[in-house]
Amino acid sequence: MSIQLNPYVTLDGTTKEAVYFYEKALGAEIISIMTFGEMPADPNYPLADEVKDRVMHAHLKVGSSDLMFSDTMPGMPHQPGDTISISIQAQDQTRAREIFAALEDGGNVVMPQQKTDWSPLYGMVKDKFGILFQINVPE
Repeated sequence: MSIQLNPYVTLDGTTKEAVYFYEKALGAEIISIMTFGEMPADPNYPLADEVKDRVMHAHLKVGSSDLMFSDTMPGMPHQPGDTISISIQAQDQTRAREIFAALEDGGNVVMPQQKTDWSPLYGMVKDKFGILFQINVPE
């Protein structure tokens, strides 16, 4: 059973600018750009107007590689240069849980694995070396 890894860049409100920059600079193809405002509304977590135009997820195809991006929420800690995580696309939920548990050993859970609007199982964990991993099962 194989998994797919790709870099995931997190920026503080400049993701759209970065995506268009890398599209041109790297000859990439924009696969998708989705803002937080385009997600289904959740009355328990209403979005401030300043958040709605930030990018929740963007996907570039650079040659045969995938490069993904997201903006932080306003006020979230953001350290320029400490903005890349590794996204793991697991083929099934069992494998995603195994990978998550292995990376969690000695590390800490940033977001527990759960169903999201884009995945039947998604979570974030920072391993014992300080590397942030996003574990995702594609729909």
